[in-house]
Amino acid sequence: MIGKLIEGIKRTGAPIVVGLDPQMKFIPASVKKEAYDKYGETLEGAAESFFLFNKAIVDAVCDLVPAVKPQVAMYEALGIPGLQAFKRTVDYCHEKGLLVIGDVKRGDIGSTSLAYATAHLGSVEIGGKKVEPFGEDFATVNPYLGSDGVKPFVDVCRENNKGIFVLVKTSNPSSGEFQDREIDGKPLYELVGEKVREWGEDAMDESGYSEVGAVVGATYPEMGAKLRKVMPKSFILVPGYGAQGGTGKDLVPFFNEDGLGAIVNSSRGIIAAWQKERYASFGEAAFADASRQAVLDMKKDIGEALGK
Repeated sequence: MIGKLIEGIKRTGAPIVVGLDPQMKFIPASVKKEAYDKYGETLEGAAESFFLFNKAIVDAVCDLVPAVKPQVAMYEALGIPGLQAFKRTVDYCHEKGLLVIGDVKRGDIGSTSLAYATAHLGSVEIGGKKVEPFGEDFATVNPYLGSDGVKPFVDVCRENNKGIFVLVKTSNPSSGEFQDREIDGKPLYELVGEKVREWGEDAMDESGYSEVGAVVGATYPEMGAKLRKVMPKSFILVPGYGAQGGTGKDLVPFFNEDGLGAIVNSSRGIIAAWQKERYASFGEAAFADASRQAVLDMKKDIGEALGK
C-alpha cells in the first residue's frame, strides 16, 4: 500500500493528506440545514451533516492530494450514526480515488489488537463471504504496549496489502512528558523509532519503503531529522502543520534525499479554511473552494521549502 501512496504523491506533486476531522462548529449553516431537514436535530442529522461536509471538501480537493485522514473520534462522538458517517466517508473517498489513513490510534495486545487491526485494515468471514468492516488503507497505531500490540497489525498489513503509522513523537506540547524521557542514554521516542524500523523489516514494499511508518510532529523538526536517520525506510506521517504551528521550512528534515519519505497532514487548516481571515473572501457558501485554495497554498509552501 505504501507503493500506492508514493504513486499518488508523485502524480499530484503533493505530499499532503487532508485531515477529515469534522466538528459542528466547522460546518456551514446551509449544510446543517440540509441534514436537519432530512433527519431532524438528532445524532443522525449531525452525522449526515458530517458526511455532506466531507463530501463537498473531498470533491473540491481530490485531484490535488493523494490521501485523506479521518479522525475516528470525531465520528464516535456521534455514536452509531457517527460511525456510519465514518464508513460512508471512507467509501466515498475510495470512489474518488483517494487513499484513506484511518486515524484510530489503536493499541492493545493479542486477540484484542488483532480485532482492532481486522476492523480497520482486514476483513471478517461471514458464512462464505469476506467483508471489510471499515476498509481503510492505513491506520495509526499506539505502541505503548510494545510488540505484542503492534505485530498483529503488521500481520494484517502483510495479508491485506495495507499499512500502519506508529506513534513515535507526537506534535502536542505535553508529548515530552513520556516521549522525551531518557532510557539507557536515549530518549524514548528514539527507541520507539528503532522498533518501527525493526517491525518494518518484515513488511518491505517494492518501492523500497516499509509498510510500517511513523507519526512524528512537524513541531519538532530537530527530532524529525534524528528520526529520519533512525528510520530511513519508513514513511513519516507529519501532523502539526498549520494550526499547530508547523510551517513548510519545518518539514524539510522529515524527507529523504529522494524527495519522498514523508506525508504532511493538515486538518483544521484545510477543512475550516472558510472561517479564517485569509480565506474570508470565499464566504460560507464556497467553503469547499476555500479548502481547495488552502491545499494549493500548502502545496506551494511545502514545494518552496523542498526546492521544487
